[in-house]
This record gives sequence, structure tokens and C-alpha cells, in this order.
Amino acid sequence: MRPVLIRGLTAAAAVSLVSGLGVFAATSASAAAGCRVDYSANSWSTGFTGSVSVTNLGDPISGGWRLTWAFPGNQQISQGWSATITQSGQNVTAANPSWSPSLPTNGNVTFGFNASYSGTNTAPATFSLNGTACTGATTPSTPPTTPPTTPPTTPPTTPPTTPPTTPGVKVDNPYAGARGYVNPEWKAKAESVAGGSRISNTPTAVWIDRIAAINGTADSSSNGAMGVRDHLDEAVEQGAGYIQFVIYNLPGRDCAALASNGELGPNDLPKYKTDYIDPIAAIQADAKYAGLRIVNIVEIDSLPNLITNTSGQAGGTATCDTMKANGGYVQGIGYALNKLGALSNTYNYVDAAHHGWIGWDSNFGPTADIMLEAARASGNVSNVTGFITNTANYSALREPFVQPTTTVGGQSVRQSKWVDWNQYTDELSFAQAFRQKLVSIGFNANIGMLIDTSRNGWGGSARPTAASTSTNIDTFVNQSRVDRRIHAGNWCNQDGAGLGERPTAAPASGIDAYVWVKPPGESDGSSSLIPNDEGKGFDRMCDPTYTGNARNGNSLTGSLPNAPISGAFFPAQLTQLMNNAYPALS
Repeated sequence: MRPVLIRGLTAAAAVSLVSGLGVFAATSASAAAGCRVDYSANSWSTGFTGSVSVTNLGDPISGGWRLTWAFPGNQQISQGWSATITQSGQNVTAANPSWSPSLPTNGNVTFGFNASYSGTNTAPATFSLNGTACTGATTPSTPPTTPPTTPPTTPPTTPPTTPPTTPGVKVDNPYAGARGYVNPEWKAKAESVAGGSRISNTPTAVWIDRIAAINGTADSSSNGAMGVRDHLDEAVEQGAGYIQFVIYNLPGRDCAALASNGELGPNDLPKYKTDYIDPIAAIQADAKYAGLRIVNIVEIDSLPNLITNTSGQAGGTATCDTMKANGGYVQGIGYALNKLGALSNTYNYVDAAHHGWIGWDSNFGPTADIMLEAARASGNVSNVTGFITNTANYSALREPFVQPTTTVGGQSVRQSKWVDWNQYTDELSFAQAFRQKLVSIGFNANIGMLIDTSRNGWGGSARPTAASTSTNIDTFVNQSRVDRRIHAGNWCNQDGAGLGERPTAAPASGIDAYVWVKPPGESDGSSSLIPNDEGKGFDRMCDPTYTGNARNGNSLTGSLPNAPISGAFFPAQLTQLMNNAYPALS
């Protein structure tokens, strides 16, 4: 069972200090020493939340670690987590918790604290670890006084890559201090489009969306020739620290959207277990991948459908009713979490929809509850590392001019047609709030959130640069919002979208990473019916001429024309995403 930690906090606007630390290894006075510290402070008028991340670049520490620093001002720590923190005057000592005395080579620990201050909250200038001052580099071991009796072997022509994960030891945040795997098949597709080389080395997820994809599907339009083992081998060859897979093949998959239907019928749970999850788990368990952090994004668009798209809801479907009644989604996800979570180097993130789907009170709590039900079906909620929002979707990360507290002419923006009484207007605030809800009902306090930012940038000339001056609430919201979709319920190949924030570890409080789970340029679904042998249907929400249904307020879909089936490469979409990137591409 993974020990329960409390998430170290960071903030997008944090003041960041990076410096090297000398590391003293308790077992040897001559051990190689070196370390890196990332310090950040999320400040308000009289207080702040601090986060400290320590990465050991030298020899392993086995006898306990102790980080010390001095605040330059009157900062006073009131509460800490994931370390034992004491303060005397300006001097602070953070020692390892009792259950985590070791810090292996390339190992990382993160802890946090709440503190008060007045005046200026200046970051500490230096740190020391186990009494050794910060150096910013690795100090070599003292050479032995007696030469070795045997000559050294000839060094390899290519230096070995030290993996960032110590086998058998799970880290709190698998993205911290690790380089992501670049899928060479997506890289080649991206570089086939003009300007694609600017993003082609970005880590993206590998989608395992049918049984054949486990071993590779050279004859498929939406899967590459490489299978799961091929990608893992390539990740080891690249020296990557983490690799991301999307586990996506539930029985009766995506019961409310035909474009992403799957190959397994509603009653195929046994086949899902034996023919899909078991082989994936067996491959990921291979000892040669023990140094990789394997991130599994578990079954997108599933559990929330059981809340919002069953009978009595505007988007209710018979298939969703069936999957709720037979327990296929809950039991299937529970089985996947159990089998994959048992491995020492895997990290499971369950899909949690997005704010434009479950941001209302009527959906928010019930969705959290059914996720807890699935986690408990796995045997242990610790099989869940965290959750991901906005997977393959377009909800803006931040809405700087349209927040639930914004009022116009005495009216809240929640009263506008676009917001429609939703409690949230962007993904960051939603993800942070949903995380708090999940912890409050029984999930571990150290769970972290991911946000898929692959297509939610909404840059380009249509992006507002200031709030509207209109006093009409609908006009104000439509002129001020970053998200330019016709309706927040539109999800298929959205016209005008752009690349969002690049993948980043620990960018904000409670957020493990911004990620590109949906590889940019891969279609959400075909604009018209395209026969295929992958079980993927035609959904009118991908048809730009469709005038909508109750789920999108009977609005036009806003979809791009001439799109291929879901998962197939769509060059025109990638071009538009790059043109509208925010932050802009250089």
C-alpha cells in the first residue's frame, strides 16, 4: 500500500527558486553529492503556501535526510506536510517522515507548508541537505587511496541512462523531475505538417483503444504499428522518465457518443478483463520496464456518463442505462485499477470529465461518489494516484474575465446562457475543487490532478484581451470568454481551437501536471459516416451541419468538416491548432 502523503502545493504564478544542494550520504563521508531544489510560494496578503521539491543527484541517502534553510524575512510556518518541519527564528529544518528515510539517486521528495508573513515574501537564497551546503553540481567521490587490483573495464561508447524511478518505490508525482516519452509515430505525423517540428518532441499519450492495439495494428487508420511493448522498449531507449497510456476499451464504451463506441458489447466484461486488461498488465509488469514511471489514464468518458446520460437526463441513452444497471463500468474500472495499480511503477489516473459536463451541483457530488465506488471495487482506493479532467476536450484552462463571481448590471455571469448556472467557468478551478471533493469523501489526501491542455489554448485573433464593456450579461460573456465554442457541450473537432499549455509538472496547487493526452491532430470522430472495422460509429455531433440536441442546447456543433474516424490523423486540424496556440508557438 502506498503511504498517504499530503500533496505539496505550487502555483502557476509562484515565485520559483532553483538551486543545487550538496548531499551528504550517511553511509560514507566520501560519497558523491549533488541535489536540486525547487521552491515556490503561492502568496496572498498575509500568508502563503510553500512547496519544496528535492531531487537527489548524488549517491543514495539511506539514513534519513534533513533540509535546512533560513528565511530572509519574518516568514513563520504554521503547518507542514510530508516532512517534519521545525522553525527557530528564521532558521527552518525539514526532516524526512518516519516512513521515508531514504532518498535514492535521482529520487525526488516533495513537501509543503502554510506560513504567514508581512512585507515582502522573499524566497530563501540557499539550502543545505544533511549539513552540506548547496553547490549546484555533483561533487565526485574521494578516490580510494589504494589503486584497484584489477584494471577498469573499457567504458561503454554510449553512457547509460539512469532512470528517475527506483524500482519498487512509487513517487508522489510521477511527472516531477522526469522527461516524458515522445511517441515516434505521432512525431512523424506531426512533422508531416508544415511547422509541426515545433511540437513534435512533446510527450503525448499512447491510446490503447482496442485489443488489437496491444500488439500493434499496422493496418489500422487510427492505431499505429507499434504495440504496448514496442512503446515501452522505445521509452527505455529514449531514456524517458515516464510514459502515458490511455486504457480505453470498456464494454459498452462511451454509451452516449457513437463516434467513440468500442469493440466490446455491454456484456463483454469477462473479455475486457482476460483479453484486454490482463495482457496490458502483464507487459507493464516486465522487469525491464521497472525504471519507467508508467502512467495509465483509465477509461475516459465512462463513469460521468452514468450520472448525466441515463434515463431522466436530457442526454439519456438506453446503453448508458444498461451499463449503469449491469455494473460493467464500475466493475471494469475497478478491475483495471486493481491489476495495474498492483505494479510498483504504475500510476493510475481516472477520467473525471470536465467543468462543462459535471460542474453543476447536481452532477458534481454524484460523479465523485461513483468514482469512489469504482476505486473501492478495485480493493483499495490507493490504486488511484489521481484524476484527469478535460481529456480530449476543449474547456479553457483559465477564464480571466469570466468567473462565477463576476457580475454585470447586477447579474451574475452564472445567469448567462453560456455558463447556464454552472459553478465553474474554467478547468483549473474545477479540477482543484473536484480534487478537494474527492479527498473529502474518502480518497487519499495525496491524490493529484492532471489537466489535458492539448487543445484548449484558444489563441489567435479571436482570443479576447480584455473584458467586454457590454452591460448585457450574454453579450458580456460571449465577448469576454476565452473558450470560443458555440456551446460548452460541443466536443468534436472544434473549429477555432488551439494548442494549450505545454506539458508541465506541478504547475498549480493540487495539479500533478498539464499533459497532452489527446495527441494534437488526431480526430475526435468522422464528419460523416465512414465504415470501419474498429467499432467506431458516426455521431452527428461531429457533423458541422447538425443543429444539435438537448445536450448542447440545440446548437450547431462547431465541428470541422472532412474529419476522419476517431483517432485517425487529421492534418487540417493540427494546422489550425498550431495557428491558434496559446501560448503561441515560436
